[in-house]
Amino acid sequence: MGSPRPLGVVPLQFGPERQANVSPALEPSARTGGMAQNPDPFVELTNLKGRTRPLDDWLTTFHLCLIALPSRPDTQVYVPVAVRTLEVFRGADCKTAFLITGNEQQARRLLGADADRFVVFLDPERKAVGSLGLTHLPAFVHLRADTTLADAAEGWDPQAWDRVAEGLGAAMAWTRPVYPMPGDPPAFDGWAT
Repeated sequence: MGSPRPLGVVPLQFGPERQANVSPALEPSARTGGMAQNPDPFVELTNLKGRTRPLDDWLTTFHLCLIALPSRPDTQVYVPVAVRTLEVFRGADCKTAFLITGNEQQARRLLGADADRFVVFLDPERKAVGSLGLTHLPAFVHLRADTTLADAAEGWDPQAWDRVAEGLGAAMAWTRPVYPMPGDPPAFDGWAT
């Protein structure tokens, strides 16, 4: 008998049964409602340490699991969902990061101690958000290593976030978080960018 799995995590499946649980490949526009898009690979991202590089440089080898949040104080209710997502995928062969539409002070205020546990990109002018074609935040974005969009969910829509997590988990041959969990906020269209 195996050890119990952590609450809110779907076990990794191998073999033919795994294939039955993988969503069919769809064009990004079909999965994202036509809003999110392939970003400009040269859009610059700055992390909390002040290092600025083009998106393409941050993704030379790995996919990116990105949670984009506005720097509003009332966004804090979505931080636990975002942290749960990043915690699950941080052990996979992908980078995990926050994208905060604010400065360092706003990001640290929003994320608290989690600002030092994860990579945090700052986007005060919303250039990265705009390049991704995101119109509502929070957003869960999966980018491939070549910077193309694999999938994205805008707003807090547990079913859409589950779809993105399922696709990322399948691409990484990894487990995925469960949405929604008890205590998660109710579905919300998100704040316009």
